[in-house]
Amino acid sequence: MGRPAAAQYNVYGHNLKYQSRDFHFGIALGVNLSNYKITMDSLYLQQGEITVTSPITSPGFSLGIISSLHLSNAFELRFIPDLAFADRSIRYSMAGADSTPIKRIESVYLEFPVSIKYRSKPYRDFRLYVTSGFKYSIDMQSNATARLAENLIKVYKHDIAFEYGLGGEFHLPLVTVAPEIKVSYGLMNILKPDPNLVYARVLDRLRARTFMIAIHFEG
Repeated sequence: MGRPAAAQYNVYGHNLKYQSRDFHFGIALGVNLSNYKITMDSLYLQQGEITVTSPITSPGFSLGIISSLHLSNAFELRFIPDLAFADRSIRYSMAGADSTPIKRIESVYLEFPVSIKYRSKPYRDFRLYVTSGFKYSIDMQSNATARLAENLIKVYKHDIAFEYGLGGEFHLPLVTVAPEIKVSYGLMNILKPDPNLVYARVLDRLRARTFMIAIHFEG
């Protein structure tokens, strides 16, 4: 009999704190899986050296600071700037060769996502939520010496992405723990053309894609 009462106290106790202030804060820890959506150049079929290109999905991680503005008991405006490490690669199949060269692009991003979060009504000490918004990213590695080498694919420093996700809030006595999954789709073509590099000449567009799993700790 004590369990439902304790759970009810947690979620409704947090609601009282929530409704008494305009903001709350927290931290976000996450892992990500990143790759590119590749669009080939219109002249791709006219060259015979590269036959196939395919994206490789690789893991990374991120650390962010949560700031939430309470619009109502159900809606929040969220700003979660973070530092994210991402690793994306492209595999090339060459005509008449057994080797498959891989061009790897390592990035360190400063990310500035803004989203709207909608929370369901509570069930015991749990609330489900959905979130959607946009993210502006700066690739801090874009001018690194290794990335400027002629044998690497070059990408632009800035990107904008659309994001949406799903999560759940577990209301504990001292903190709310919220696991979340989120998908991010880049809206910009971040490929920087390089006519001197055959691996770039066959490409027309690169758009970043990321699948994220995060845990939020919110006060």
